[in-house]
Amino acid sequence: MVQVIEWVNPGEDEIIWRYPNEVIKWGAQLIVHEYEVAVFMRDGKVYDVFGPGRHTLTTQNLPLLYKLVGGGNSPFKATVIFVSMKEFQGRYGGESQTRELAPIKYYGVYWFKVADPVQFLTEVVGGQSLYDTADVTKFIRAYFNEGMMKHLSAYSIVDLFQNLDMVSTQVKVKLMEDFRRLGLELVDVKIEGVNTTDEWRQRLFWIMQTGNAQTVMQMDTAKQVAAELGKSGSASVGTGMVLIPQLMQPQAPAQPAQPYAGGGVPPAGYGGAQQATPQAQQQTQEICPYCGKPLPPGAKFCPYCGHEIKRCPNGHIVPEGAKFCPICGAKIE
Repeated sequence: MVQVIEWVNPGEDEIIWRYPNEVIKWGAQLIVHEYEVAVFMRDGKVYDVFGPGRHTLTTQNLPLLYKLVGGGNSPFKATVIFVSMKEFQGRYGGESQTRELAPIKYYGVYWFKVADPVQFLTEVVGGQSLYDTADVTKFIRAYFNEGMMKHLSAYSIVDLFQNLDMVSTQVKVKLMEDFRRLGLELVDVKIEGVNTTDEWRQRLFWIMQTGNAQTVMQMDTAKQVAAELGKSGSASVGTGMVLIPQLMQPQAPAQPAQPYAGGGVPPAGYGGAQQATPQAQQQTQEICPYCGKPLPPGAKFCPYCGHEIKRCPNGHIVPEGAKFCPICGAKIE
């Protein structure tokens, strides 16, 4: 009876399949379907490769294995691995941290396919001793996640929340190089969402408002000092919070007083309020904490994303759930 080697009815998610009999007879019929290749391996090394079609195994089309087994017409031992060349989809999710060490959670989907079956089998199947689709899929997902964690840690938390499409594209390019080393082609990557802790969400709010991460860190320090002051026995509730404006006052460099030596009225700006420069006016522009776009003065809703803009009694924008305004210390009703 002629031996037939064929991958019958492969599943949609199956990347590889190993023919269960490792004893191969000369003259056996090898059937390789479209979008498949059949690879002959021995001792973890790749020898001969067959594309789609019906092949009768002879000493001519298995030259490397024939040479290895020392010639003759006796059956020989080899592992036959079928590799699917179709495109596959994988889902991922994990935890990492940003450039500022902000903890983040992320999830999404990626698409890939085998580009070089010999390199793929050498690096993944033979190199890792993985001869089962479930094990190979698990290895690829872990490899992808490891790369995602590494590359996301180079971005700031603002980039992740405001420029997710840009980050997806840039991370995809970096991961393509990683996948190419395994003989795989990374077709596409989509980061569907990111999240962080409540504490860092508050910081993100103020970073987007001020555009200055250093200011937000200074604000964190002020909050901690205010909280400690509020713990004193004589302090009333909220004492620490109302001290924040004083703690946040910028330390302007001391300027020695210069007597005005001229006669008549001093020139404009001398000894009084300085005229605001265009740059200073731009810095006072309010920004929507949800979409990052400029807000009209006193806006109650963002005209771009529609989010309600929470304000304290003095008109400062405050984060949702805040009980006191971090700018002026006013209590939020």
